[in-house]
Amino acid sequence: MNQKTDIKSMPTEQLAEQLKALGIPAFRAKQIRSWLDHGVTSFEDMRNLPLALREQLAERYTIPSVKIERKLISAIDGTVKYLFSLADGETVESVLMKFHHGWSQCISTQVGCRMGCTFCATGQGGLVRNLLPSEILAQIEEAQRDHGVRVSSVVLMGMGEPLDNFDHVMRFLEMVNEEGGVQIGMRHISLSTCGLVDRMEELMERRLQLTLSVSLHAPNDELRRRLMPIARKWSVDELLDTCRRYAECTGRRISFEYAMVDGVTDTDACAKELAQKLKGMLCHVNLIPVNPVDGTPYRRSCADRLQSFVKILERAGITATVRRTLGADINASCGQLRRKEQQNNA
Repeated sequence: MNQKTDIKSMPTEQLAEQLKALGIPAFRAKQIRSWLDHGVTSFEDMRNLPLALREQLAERYTIPSVKIERKLISAIDGTVKYLFSLADGETVESVLMKFHHGWSQCISTQVGCRMGCTFCATGQGGLVRNLLPSEILAQIEEAQRDHGVRVSSVVLMGMGEPLDNFDHVMRFLEMVNEEGGVQIGMRHISLSTCGLVDRMEELMERRLQLTLSVSLHAPNDELRRRLMPIARKWSVDELLDTCRRYAECTGRRISFEYAMVDGVTDTDACAKELAQKLKGMLCHVNLIPVNPVDGTPYRRSCADRLQSFVKILERAGITATVRRTLGADINASCGQLRRKEQQNNA
């Protein structure tokens, strides 16, 4: 028997084309997509479709979904951390956060990650596989259903490197914006990358109005290569040149993620060098006190060091903020819950 196709990863237009090839009226595509967008995981439950069509679909297609394996709620700020299980038994993490403007969700794009950043819990286990577009989307749908809220903004900054799963992430972006679904506009989506310059060039060509967040984490090659293996392929100058052109091409401000590691990346010298490198660029710097990860020596910067770093950047005309810490009592940064679960099951 042929392997079944993931029907949930098809935008309405593509689904209509597939159905047409099977002799099924195109209007059925909207009906099916509506059921999928409302979290239905069985063709049997698509009650406005003829029984024969439901059976035909079940023979050809599958509907991937995610299930809540574990759920932690912060007693401090209400942040919700999910460990979702997938059909093949793998797990990914996602975090639901409450802000004054509404609910935002950080979602995963891969099971694991192959980028190998030394301060990241996810990267220590390597890459297992890419998530399907449907599995990326299902994280939002399941969180909304479970917590009874509407997610108004999304951050692709969970487990995995989004641009390393380029095609599936682009398909997800097409579907998340579709009318009738979760319907989140591009200006309410942030995509994070550790700096895959070739994929950033491809993304630039699409001129999407999302926010590109670049994990810079160091102002020079020597320091960045110690933290991030990807820095051995593309230099800081090459990466920043691409960022400048991206901002000019899309008209969208680049957000730079910068990990504040005590005594490593948080010195005044680093701040001054970073300010010089970013001078004149349409950008914002988001300083992130690094989360302690078992097996690494890194410690987060103290409050005084964070403020000193911010002041140096601001004096140079660069907007900088310290990321608000949410879910501190539940280890809300991605990768740690999955890792603990794996250790418990070993």
